[in-house]
Amino acid sequence: MVTASPLVVDARRYFRLGTPNRIASTLRIGLSEHCFVPSLDDLDSDWLASVAAPAFHILARTRPAARRQSFLSIGTGCGLDALGAVEILGSGIIAVTDVFADIVAAARSNIVTNLAEGTTIALTAATGDLLGPLAGGKPRFDVVYENLPNTPIAEPARLADRQTAAGYLGSRSEAMPAFVRQRLLELHYLTLQQVRPMLNPGGAVLSTIGARIPLASFFDLTASSGYAARLLTYGWKKQAGPDEYIPGYVAMEREGLGPFHFYRVADVQAAFAGLDPEQAGREALDIEADLAAKRLTATEALALHGSGTGIAHTFVALLSEPA
Repeated sequence: MVTASPLVVDARRYFRLGTPNRIASTLRIGLSEHCFVPSLDDLDSDWLASVAAPAFHILARTRPAARRQSFLSIGTGCGLDALGAVEILGSGIIAVTDVFADIVAAARSNIVTNLAEGTTIALTAATGDLLGPLAGGKPRFDVVYENLPNTPIAEPARLADRQTAAGYLGSRSEAMPAFVRQRLLELHYLTLQQVRPMLNPGGAVLSTIGARIPLASFFDLTASSGYAARLLTYGWKKQAGPDEYIPGYVAMEREGLGPFHFYRVADVQAAFAGLDPEQAGREALDIEADLAAKRLTATEALALHGSGTGIAHTFVALLSEPA
């Protein structure tokens, strides 16, 4: 069921636009039970506004229009990502999936009702696991976007009773390289595997991922799946819900997974000072090396958070293209 009182979103502010041409200037976004709630009061904390939308703008600037006409979001949430693709990328063929039927219904409604007058799109909205609900139709896409969870939940028994859009849901049964499981990259790996036959020539996968693991892991991920990759952006965010999410990483560390890297907010502020995310993406390996001495394990980060220290992590926008 979609909420009766929709969120009101200023599209210009949220997506960093001038005057929108293809979507409404004021978006009315209905949320269902399992939808992750956008952080409209603090857009620096909102993942789509602060991480994905800047990457969309880079794609719009660097990819020909013909190579961004069809767009798929895997794990769409409330559909704001698809509306961003319609406006920023100019996409006219849109597909969205999610594992919850109520999310998919909300996303479909939000996308259709927030188009600008005169904008028409071909929309597919399907419920199921990763690419599964689209596999039978053999669709093809220019840009596939995914922001799938790699954040562990400390109390898996609570999953049935809580919103799970940001939570890592546990190991998968499919075969995959050991490092993928070791660094909680299962869903990203499976997406790259499953989506390859659905990419148009010149198509690409855009993954926005919390980078609490070494950057080399992302290049290992794409190479093991037969893709070449580059970092569109690199940046940092204050850890959201530290009391909820850092303990999950502590538990994973105790199981021998990782390594997981956290930082004091002051340390990443200094390391990224004066750099926009795109420039930081070009200098990412050097920044990571400079931060090496400042790394915190999840256990250390949780203890410092408990004493009042602000804790942060880095993120990447990773563009993967078939090699």
